[in-house]
Amino acid sequence: MRFKIPRKMYVFPALTGLMLLLSGSPVETLAGFHEGVDQAIFWSIHKDGETAGYLLGTIHSEDPRVLDFSEEFLATLKENKVFAMELVPDLPTLARLTEYMHYSAGTTLESVIGDERYHALVAALSAYKVPAEFISRMKPWAAMMTLSTPPPETGFFMDLSLSLRAAGYGIKVVGLETLEQQLSFLEEMPMPMQLSLLDQAIAEYAKVDEAHDEMVKAYLQNNLVELQALTDEQLQSVDKTASEYFLQSGIRDRNLRMMKSLVPHLQDNTVFIAVGALHLPGKEGLLNLLRLQGYELAPLEIPLRNAAVKPAD
Repeated sequence: MRFKIPRKMYVFPALTGLMLLLSGSPVETLAGFHEGVDQAIFWSIHKDGETAGYLLGTIHSEDPRVLDFSEEFLATLKENKVFAMELVPDLPTLARLTEYMHYSAGTTLESVIGDERYHALVAALSAYKVPAEFISRMKPWAAMMTLSTPPPETGFFMDLSLSLRAAGYGIKVVGLETLEQQLSFLEEMPMPMQLSLLDQAIAEYAKVDEAHDEMVKAYLQNNLVELQALTDEQLQSVDKTASEYFLQSGIRDRNLRMMKSLVPHLQDNTVFIAVGALHLPGKEGLLNLLRLQGYELAPLEIPLRNAAVKPAD
């Protein structure tokens, strides 16, 4: 029997998928902060000669290859006292997310985006098996997010898998953001920008599987630079204003907020940090922010059985 997660539970991870596919900074900003380009997706964190924890850039995927963790990696995970992720996907949070994704009674998505766009959206969402009544009250950003990743089959994405393993090991699982903080840049996005991005998602939904496969391939190669380059390529078709909005509100601001949340945990515990891979690079990426706090980072081998790649320099 295949493991299935209720539909309400796999609406949430699309947040991470959207960040992986639509957000990012120019490739040239990756270089020059610490002996060249930071390429690895998995890092050890030390301070004053002591292990402070680990940082893993995750990918929003159900692909079995990114869920097949090595025994050495799982042993490393068990060593930590705290598992820190962007947002803990517990049931109360997921229920509140569902509320945020929908308009209150009296407003419909069709009335906001128009008949023609709405019918095109319904057709695009047919493979996702989203109930008609669910679609009818979705906000534009929620519809756009849903189309940003392939139709889910199990809902067992990498970040969820890691958090469940951590909890099973008795590790304390904490979120680095509140739901309201994470959703703020979507909720506050100007409506013309939401509609523009929704139009793009509708026009390109048939290509989402291909784009996802390219991302997984780069991830399995332990290549953060290639992940960034693929994201930048996709961003070329996004309006410059929207691109900068995602960069500032969806990446930079969130990195600073997550770093602020991390500091108290790192002072008292060994912490395993798992966040979307595109939160790692750049001047205001978590790798550089950790270094500015006096931590030393070293690249590690990718923690997957089917991706025997040496640590990236």
